[in-house]
Amino acid sequence: MNYLDEIDINTVEFGELCDELPLWSAPFGLLLLDRVPMKSGLTILDVGAGTGFLTIELAERCGSGTKVIAVDPWKGALDRLRRKISQRHLENVILFEQDAATLELPDATVDLIVSNLGINNFDDPSRVLRMCFRVAKPGATLLLTTNLAGHMAEFYEVYRAVLIELGQSDRLAALEAHINHRGTVDSVARLVEGAGFQVVDVVTNSFRMRFADGSSLLRHHFIRLGFMPAWKSVAGVDAQKKTFEKLEQRLNAVARERGELALTIPVACVAGRKLSAGHFGPDGAA
Repeated sequence: MNYLDEIDINTVEFGELCDELPLWSAPFGLLLLDRVPMKSGLTILDVGAGTGFLTIELAERCGSGTKVIAVDPWKGALDRLRRKISQRHLENVILFEQDAATLELPDATVDLIVSNLGINNFDDPSRVLRMCFRVAKPGATLLLTTNLAGHMAEFYEVYRAVLIELGQSDRLAALEAHINHRGTVDSVARLVEGAGFQVVDVVTNSFRMRFADGSSLLRHHFIRLGFMPAWKSVAGVDAQKKTFEKLEQRLNAVARERGELALTIPVACVAGRKLSAGHFGPDGAA
């Protein structure tokens, strides 16, 4: 197996076997679930539902009297979610296989909107959040999670040193741009407020992803899926092999020195609310 080979998420096999995605998203999702109003009779929208980690939990935890609407453009993930729903005999879940920005639910019909790491993957987060504001009832809650700037700082410290060591300082700007694309609490709050919601709470936390060494990190299935394409683009096509050979060596050396390779993942859960009266969104719609 070559860890530089990219993974095709559209294969049937991947859709059947991608258990790593809930493992990655669980710390974020648990933070979000701890803040969800657990009561029956809600209409809930799960934006960027993926294989249904939150969708299933909310449909079951909030009971059959609650309706959960899940939207995601990823066919393989929703096909798997359909099988989960069938296997669990859930009758309170509706799926939309499409870009959330184009979702045409009626205005002011949703009590709770959740998105676990969705904002990380939206092509146009502002447009998706404006859709959320439109379909939210007055008084509705928005809960979204994201990882933050400072994500995997231990890895990027080594990557930066490797680029300098190899005389590839011209790639440092690409590395910094990749690092800095992560949001901050303030930037995520501005996105939420820009869509018309009032930010009412922000909770931050962190967790660690621990590996025996750099070789284990670079060969880990979810790392190859979620992060390797961007890491490769930083190195540039011509220097990828040399860069990653050196990066693997340096990460292994760090692991020997520290006893393991631990990467810190800062987490935020941002809560917004659509005010119940006298408040209008950025497009003038209530």
